[in-house]
Amino acid sequence: MQRYSKIHVKIPREILLLKSLPCLYGKCSFCNYILDNSISLEEIQSVNAEIIQQITGEYGVVEILNSGSVFELPQVVLDAIKLKIEQQQVQVLYFEVYYGYRKRLAEIRQFFPNQEIRYRIGIETFDDEFRARVLNKPFSTANLADLADKFYACCLLICVQGQTRAQILNDIALARANFKEITLNVFINNGTAVLRDDALVAWFVQEIFPELQNEPNIEILIDNKDLGVYVQ
Repeated sequence: MQRYSKIHVKIPREILLLKSLPCLYGKCSFCNYILDNSISLEEIQSVNAEIIQQITGEYGVVEILNSGSVFELPQVVLDAIKLKIEQQQVQVLYFEVYYGYRKRLAEIRQFFPNQEIRYRIGIETFDDEFRARVLNKPFSTANLADLADKFYACCLLICVQGQTRAQILNDIALARANFKEITLNVFINNGTAVLRDDALVAWFVQEIFPELQNEPNIEILIDNKDLGVYVQ
């Protein structure tokens, strides 16, 4: 288990993986990170207090992950984050946000008025039918301009059984055209019903990864531990 990390290249920042209340949606068929959620405020506060204290402000940028959305972090945790980032003069904060919270984004910006807030959304794929049927994460990306206006960055899940090369390439193209930053997550089997397509992985690593790896706004996670934070 690792809950604090530093990224030194592309998008230098500190990353914290915090414990939170259960994910609002919590039904994505590919996700086992929600097993880290808790209904115990005492446990959440105890775990997170130690991690938050590790913030140094070295890069002026901090990313908060919490196996869900920022809105599942209890107020006492948000208060602790605010105090620490003010002390360390952090200028930019990244938060994960589920699609269902898209109308509440102003709340976090109002709570952190001295920081630039950058929201990251798990799109997974722009193929709405595939996302709903296979990944059990139904929402519409028909109004892509609106999503791109609300969310600074998006995450794509690639190399899942049932995907095609064309679908993955289309997803990457749409993400690059609409979002300021992209994270490509190569799926790792994790005990859920969704399975990895090793043939797609081999194709991606050999043919696509070399073309994208030096793009400054694209992070590629070949392994889900590549950011340095993980709970499994």
